[in-house]
Amino acid sequence: MPHEPLREALRLRARLYALIREFFARRGVLEVETPILSEAANTEPNIESFSTAFTGPTESPSRQRWLRTSAEFPMKRLLAAGVGDCYELGRVFRNGEVGRRHNPEFSMLEWYRVGWNHLRLIDETVELVQAALALLGRSSECVSLTYRELFAQTLGLDPFAASVDVLRAALADANIEASSLERDDWLDLLITHRIQPEFPADRITVIRDWPASQCSLARIRPGSPPVAERFELYLGRHELANGYHELADASEQRTRFEHDNQRRRQRGQVELPVDERLLDALAQGLPDCAGVALGIERLLMCLLQTDDIRQVLAIDFAHA
Repeated sequence: MPHEPLREALRLRARLYALIREFFARRGVLEVETPILSEAANTEPNIESFSTAFTGPTESPSRQRWLRTSAEFPMKRLLAAGVGDCYELGRVFRNGEVGRRHNPEFSMLEWYRVGWNHLRLIDETVELVQAALALLGRSSECVSLTYRELFAQTLGLDPFAASVDVLRAALADANIEASSLERDDWLDLLITHRIQPEFPADRITVIRDWPASQCSLARIRPGSPPVAERFELYLGRHELANGYHELADASEQRTRFEHDNQRRRQRGQVELPVDERLLDALAQGLPDCAGVALGIERLLMCLLQTDDIRQVLAIDFAHA
């Protein structure tokens, strides 16, 4: 990157960090730092973790440590300990993800609000993104849709009722290897290949109330159909944030972790150690809360109007 664009990107990142810290300081949200290395890993089958080995003396039965893919698990332990509203701005790591839109290490902002649900957190997330846009004298229209409304308006189908054959037919010209794909995989591909690319460049799009099968760490709201109290926020075509009304049931969370590892076995992936300390914290009692993670590089890419993540990094993975 030429010197002046690099300086511009670094200055903008510094201004964004200052804005974020001021934004939360005014709201009484505490900044925290949590470990980057952990005995546990993220079991999500679509995310791969880096690992390393500790060589010194340790009381742990395992020397293997995993680099965090998110600060979520330790932050929830802090919430269970009574810390209250908190945020972390720091580096996270995901193996195998590199290219124009991905770097194996990147910066994530994650925050939790006690006593809030996902709908209230949507409003605050939009406020923060609008404040970031204002750094460059910009603002965006915001459109909020349920997952069902999104598919009906863009593809004319019901994502909760459509058969797998119908979902596949909507991607017939995409040349996708279908042998190992499940229903949720087809729904995800419809968003990334058919819906997301058509989002207007100057619009914030919020998608809320996802299928219960895509709940991850979110609460399920009963209904017909039941939905996960989850949202995703996009700025233009870029997915910026993923948030939840957080699951607080330790037994249900263990079941979801075990299901993740079952899917990993079926795919031939390595089974990963479950975060028992998180499960213990949930069993002791997680306060009713909502949380969201926002990708800093994705936001900077939107601010600088580039599709290349390397343009917002001081040094990218290939040159680190």
